[in-house]
Amino acid sequence: MALVLVPEGAKNMPIWLVALCFGGGGLIFLGIDLLIARSKSPASQLVAMLSDYIPEALALGAFVANGDSGMLLAFLIALQNLPEGFNSFREMNQTLPANRVLFVFMLIALLGSAATWFGFTFLSGFSMTVQCLMLIAGGGILYIIFQDIAPQAQLKNRWIPALGAAIGFLLGLIGHLLTA
Repeated sequence: MALVLVPEGAKNMPIWLVALCFGGGGLIFLGIDLLIARSKSPASQLVAMLSDYIPEALALGAFVANGDSGMLLAFLIALQNLPEGFNSFREMNQTLPANRVLFVFMLIALLGSAATWFGFTFLSGFSMTVQCLMLIAGGGILYIIFQDIAPQAQLKNRWIPALGAAIGFLLGLIGHLLTA
C-alpha cells in the first residue's frame, strides 16, 4: 500500500483527486464494514479481504499491460493479503469445515485471476482509472489494517503482528528500492 499502490496511484495526479480517491477508499471500506457488522456474518474478514483484493488484481493486470514490472506489485499484494487470508480462514473455520473454507479460497484465487485478466485486457488504456483504483484500494487497506486485522490478532505472543507488519513493510521497502 505505502510503497506501490499509493505512489503509483498518485503519479501525475492532482492532489485533490489523490485525496478524494484515497479518502473515498477509506469511507467505502467503512461502509462495507458497517454493513458487515449489521449482518453479523461469519465472513466479515473474507469480505474485507475481497474488497481490496479485487481492485488490486484489476490494477495489477493494467499495470503489467502498460509494460510496468508487476512482480513487485504482485509480491506486495500477496504479502499484504496473507494476514487477511489467515484471519478470514480462522473466522470462517469457526462455522464451516476447513475443506469448505479452502474451497472458497480456491474460488477466490480464480476470481483474482479473472480480475487481473480484465484489468490487463480492458483497463490498460485507462491509466487514470487504474490509478484511482489503486488509491481507493490503498485507502481501504489502511482502514482494514487498523479496524479489522490489528485488533483481531489475538495471539499468545502479541508482539508477532507488530513485528510481522514491520518486517512486511521492510521487505516492501527493499523491493521498492531495488526497482527504483
